[in-house]
Amino acid sequence: MTTSSRRNGRAQPTDPAALGLAVVPRKAAPGAPAATHVRVKLDHELRKLLAREAGTRTGTDPEDLHQMRVALRRMRSVLKTSGPLLGPDGEQVRGELGWLGQSLGEVRDYDVLIGHLREVVRTFEVRDQPAGRRLVSLFVAERGTARRRLTRALSDARYTTLLHEIAQLTHVPEHENTADPAGRTGPIADLRKPYRKLAKAVRALPADPPDDDLHALRIHGKKLRYTAELARSTAKKKDAAKFTELIKATRKFQTVLGDHQDAVVAAEKVRAALGKADAEVGFVAGRIAEHELAKRAEARAAWPKLWARIQKAADAVGAIKATTKPDTTASRRRGC
Repeated sequence: MTTSSRRNGRAQPTDPAALGLAVVPRKAAPGAPAATHVRVKLDHELRKLLAREAGTRTGTDPEDLHQMRVALRRMRSVLKTSGPLLGPDGEQVRGELGWLGQSLGEVRDYDVLIGHLREVVRTFEVRDQPAGRRLVSLFVAERGTARRRLTRALSDARYTTLLHEIAQLTHVPEHENTADPAGRTGPIADLRKPYRKLAKAVRALPADPPDDDLHALRIHGKKLRYTAELARSTAKKKDAAKFTELIKATRKFQTVLGDHQDAVVAAEKVRAALGKADAEVGFVAGRIAEHELAKRAEARAAWPKLWARIQKAADAVGAIKATTKPDTTASRRRGC
């Protein structure tokens, strides 16, 4: 069975029904087996991905690609933390999601860069804006190349196969296995692993951490957030608010470190473009690089306080073992 058709020579978006998905999204009661919650999460995120597929193909609104990528990342995260509950196929699907994520991520990075640089250029004096637009046009051309690679990926049989494999994982067996092969006891246990990884990464940072280390922190924070979202769906109503606070804290943490990474990438890209630029573009590029370095400094000053908020929220839901107190070393070391 094919999941997409062609009209006027163009592939059409995938029909959820062609993947065997039910008309109504699946639901799971808080007391349902953990594996069922994982399958329901995959069902919801797969539908979100499909809903954004058409817009991603056309490229009219960058938000479509962004949301398609978010859905993909959430599926990868849930398969990383809870995939063993679904059997051996989960890891294979996670690997294939990584393949698709590379194509989506490349275009998304250019979308973010171009959108941000256009905003910065609009703040310049009128006489400098034409040079700024010429600089941005260099990245628009590079994005076009990346988008063609993405279009080929979405038209590849490998993508169609991946969609079917995800859909297969969403199907709840008649007798769902309630055994926990990883030895976990519930959502709190699920949270402990990503929290420990984030905490360990924070403790390992020097006083002036490299940019790549802060980017890694953001990734750890994102994994903790996605795991907390799944845990909230399995939690009792009286505990859900605690998970919500952890989700909010990690989201803010992600945002600040995301701003840091965007500034780092923008400065690097602008510097790399200087070899292709004339004097006017070079002058504007220098101003943009200075602007991005200031943003980078702001983010570096802000994130430690947000880490303290995550620690407090994680402690409230029991993600920090009773024998382990929140570590405030990082905040003290940075004067926060």
